[in-house]
Amino acid sequence: MNLLADFLTKTEFTTYDEFKSLKLNVPEGFNFGYDVVDKYAKAVPDKRALVWCNSDGDEKIITFGEMSRLSNKLANLMLSQGLKCGDYVMSMLNRRWEYWVLAIACHKTGIVLIPATHLLTAKDIIYRIQSANVKMLFATTELDVVEHTILALPKCDSVKKCYFTLPTEGFETISEAMENQSDELSYPRPDSDGAMLCYFTSGTTGQPKMVEHNFYYPIGHIITARFWQKVVDDGLHFTMAETGWAKASWGKIYGQWLSGTAIFAYDYNGRFTPTDILPLIEKYQITTFCAPPTIYRFLVKEDLSCYNFSSLSHCSTAGEALNPEIFKQFYDATGQKIYEGFGQTESTILLGSFYFEEPVIGSLGKPSPIYDIELIDDNEEVVPEGTEGEIAILNSTVYCGLVSSYKGDEERTQLLRGGKYYHTGDLAVKDSNGYFWFVGRKDDIIKSSGYRIGPFEVESALMEHPSVLECAITGAPDPIRGQVVKATIVLAKGYTPSDELIKDLQTHVKNLTAPYKYPRIIEFVDELPKTTSGKIKRVDIRKKDNEKKSD
Repeated sequence: MNLLADFLTKTEFTTYDEFKSLKLNVPEGFNFGYDVVDKYAKAVPDKRALVWCNSDGDEKIITFGEMSRLSNKLANLMLSQGLKCGDYVMSMLNRRWEYWVLAIACHKTGIVLIPATHLLTAKDIIYRIQSANVKMLFATTELDVVEHTILALPKCDSVKKCYFTLPTEGFETISEAMENQSDELSYPRPDSDGAMLCYFTSGTTGQPKMVEHNFYYPIGHIITARFWQKVVDDGLHFTMAETGWAKASWGKIYGQWLSGTAIFAYDYNGRFTPTDILPLIEKYQITTFCAPPTIYRFLVKEDLSCYNFSSLSHCSTAGEALNPEIFKQFYDATGQKIYEGFGQTESTILLGSFYFEEPVIGSLGKPSPIYDIELIDDNEEVVPEGTEGEIAILNSTVYCGLVSSYKGDEERTQLLRGGKYYHTGDLAVKDSNGYFWFVGRKDDIIKSSGYRIGPFEVESALMEHPSVLECAITGAPDPIRGQVVKATIVLAKGYTPSDELIKDLQTHVKNLTAPYKYPRIIEFVDELPKTTSGKIKRVDIRKKDNEKKSD
């Protein structure tokens, strides 16, 4: 059983032309907790909702019947502490099963959930709690979370209670606190136009924005899950993301449960090791898989012939552009094509290689039918086919799936609602077949001797060289050309930096793309600067180079 028929007049498509006519049925007053979780709990209480395991060998399967009862207990706990609809709570639960219980408890009561990464420092925690006037904190006990939280709490007067997942001196665990609460919930259904989620974005510059979504947001993720990730009823979907980032909303709860598939969560400690997840695909018979390109880059460096991928029916990726060489290597090793998608914390999937069409390698795909998407110039004029432009969404009166407001920033919110377009800040080119091709962030474009060079094409060329594990292309200051192309490279195992390797890499790029795009500067590093969500911080590389120039 799945609920797609409640929201779609048609659930299967064979062509994009058919698909782009799709319209979502958005029922007034929709609430994911009541209208999805509780509906499954009444109709099919034993249907799997969550399959959870960790690196210590613990396992837990939660059905929709159990999810309904547990979320009611946690909702009653929050209400018993004086919280009410419109208050904010923050989660630093990483991949712990308690996150899903908390999310549904919040949605049922209208308490606004702030999913946050468990990698926050005390300073980060204080900033978020003070910015949103957070009333309650839920956190995992792994790594330095307890230490940072205890350091932060004295400066967080708004917090009434803090709960951890495992015993911690001076604090109750979430399970202990829930134990004596009723599993029946009696509380007014919240206004669906109000805030449901609030994300602090992981931007590469400045303090993060507070992106708020209303209660209709999950319905937009039907497109994400059913038509891009191709999840199946009673399947098991695995999106590699921690719950502190919007990628979890994309792949670990909303569209997946609406489509009837269970969620697989692997709670591992420390650094990611590709070989840890590979046996899990066979053991748990995972049917659909989604991960950022960074994960695929690591996976293809392993001997994938040692693992069984027969349960997999579909693979997808988003978060940054996928290099064609990674697509090729993964397909050669597993027989699975990778379907690329594009979107933001502020949205559901915007552009995608949807399941009923062959993915065009290196392309972001075509627009989701629930958004009117154009490529525009700086004057908000639509650019001609084949011309670089900013990906923008034509504003309308329907915002199912698009950010509803920026908390604490009325000017930005008014711009979002009052302007002709919602601006993504990402550049692309659309070809004659309607496919979009990523160019880069507007502030990542390199201008060298009059040429405009997008980093992605050069990065893709470098990724085809066997010595390159990861790379970032930026513009370095140059007195003659203004900027020159610089490659910052992490080498694969078995390779060491040398002048000969630099020349080989430069020649390699010249042979694959226009000669003026080759990296005149190559720097080898042990690791690239990244946000806590794993996106490369090219701005840090540029800043460092500009500081060197000043010296």
